[in-house]
Amino acid sequence: MAMTDTTLETLLKRENALVLVALLVLTILAWLVLLAGAGSGMDPAAMSGWWLPLSLPAGESWSWTPSYWLIAFLMWAVMMVAMMLPSAAPLLLLYAMVLRHAERQGRPSKRPAAITVFAAGYLSLWTLFSALAVVIQFGLEKSGLMSVMMSSRSTALSGALLIAAGLYQLSPLKAACLKHCQGPAAFLSTHWRPGVTGAWHMGLLHGAYCVGCCAVLMLLLFVGGVMNLVWIAGLTLFVAFEKFAPFGEAMAKAVAAMLVCGGGVLIAIG
Repeated sequence: MAMTDTTLETLLKRENALVLVALLVLTILAWLVLLAGAGSGMDPAAMSGWWLPLSLPAGESWSWTPSYWLIAFLMWAVMMVAMMLPSAAPLLLLYAMVLRHAERQGRPSKRPAAITVFAAGYLSLWTLFSALAVVIQFGLEKSGLMSVMMSSRSTALSGALLIAAGLYQLSPLKAACLKHCQGPAAFLSTHWRPGVTGAWHMGLLHGAYCVGCCAVLMLLLFVGGVMNLVWIAGLTLFVAFEKFAPFGEAMAKAVAAMLVCGGGVLIAIG
């Protein structure tokens, strides 16, 4: 029996809904892992999540064994998925719609594979950032600037990170990267490449712009606590508003001023 146009359109719309469901499921799973890692309470001293040993002798620090390096990397990678995938969802959904439109006009697009590869390319850049963040975490902890519970113990370091993040918010590089992140349609029309290979290149490029836009903000996790769920949620919401709210640019500049002022106060009282 031949498939009618109405039936085909219904199936295509359903597949697009599946893309949304897949993004939601992956994001929710990442947040559930973070919740499990935060242990039974929000007090860092009470945390005993999957990334930390259940007990630690007083005055000692975690041993950076290969397994601990791996756990720390997985912690950061999962956190980046939880924080950054929601802000990439509009572009992924628009990309799926463009591929669907191409298929309706008889142009093959390998849509499921292309969407998956696009998302993988995007997340691979944040995976690289996660590896760098672990190295920074190791350096800060070994230099005594970061507690074993993964938060800054230096007001000077916290203040410097806040000021750096605030100044970067006002930089031309930040503005250029944010512009690409704010316009999914413009990004696809400007950087379109066909096929699965093209999807990988576009995912990498969008990931690069996103890292350029938000990486310095992610370093603020060292200020509030790498696994402080309130801090993580706050940064996640800010990134989403900055990219997609009509007042995003104005909010970004206001937050920049607050970060610089807050950092200055910390350094002054430290």
